[in-house]
Amino acid sequence: MVQIRWTHQAVEDIESIAEFISEDSPHYASLFVSDILTAIDRLEKFSKIGRVVPELNNAYIREIILGDYRIVYRQLKNIIEILTVFHGRKLLDPSKLK
Repeated sequence: MVQIRWTHQAVEDIESIAEFISEDSPHYASLFVSDILTAIDRLEKFSKIGRVVPELNNAYIREIILGDYRIVYRQLKNIIEILTVFHGRKLLDPSKLK
């Protein structure tokens, strides 16, 4: 089993998305966060469940698609680092991966 780490960027992304959703529905904002956490929990057992991020074509940087959102993570030896979460209509901004 691997350890999950969150970057500051990923935490900010989720907070920002949840805040935006909560303007219309606090309930759905809460469900969004819960769904994100559930998807990431699966990575502890199945670290290669996500696809390789097409914009990068790097086998160690993968993503899970959850509804309209992309959860991008880096697979290290025994660590999964959650890098960023963003809307799927956008292309990945590589500067968000630092």
